[in-house]
Amino acid sequence: MSIDLRNLSAKELGALIAKAKEQQTKLAKRTPIATVRGKITKFAKAEGYTLEELFGTPGRAAAKTTAKPAASRAGRKLGKVAPKYRNPANPKETWTGRGKHPRWMAALIAKGKKAEDFLIKKK
Repeated sequence: MSIDLRNLSAKELGALIAKAKEQQTKLAKRTPIATVRGKITKFAKAEGYTLEELFGTPGRAAAKTTAKPAASRAGRKLGKVAPKYRNPANPKETWTGRGKHPRWMAALIAKGKKAEDFLIKKK
């Protein structure tokens, strides 16, 4: 969060300072995170659970119940698509237009060419 202090009036600055001091006081009164973490771990163990069972794997938020499982998307087939673009320097290199630009196309676009320059002309 960034606030442009130059555009605030004296009254607005005073209110901002008061809010900041209030927040600082709240944070100072909180129990240290290591203490809270230890209490939660101890309680979970006493009830026969691990933190991974309760909150998911470490470093990852707990899975939402509304999310679809990854397995349902994993084997999805989109079907074959005819190529739309061809590398003028190497006609064997083509691209369907799906996904990221291939390296050859990205390099040529960076040099000032347009994607339309590589379209395969239909007969």
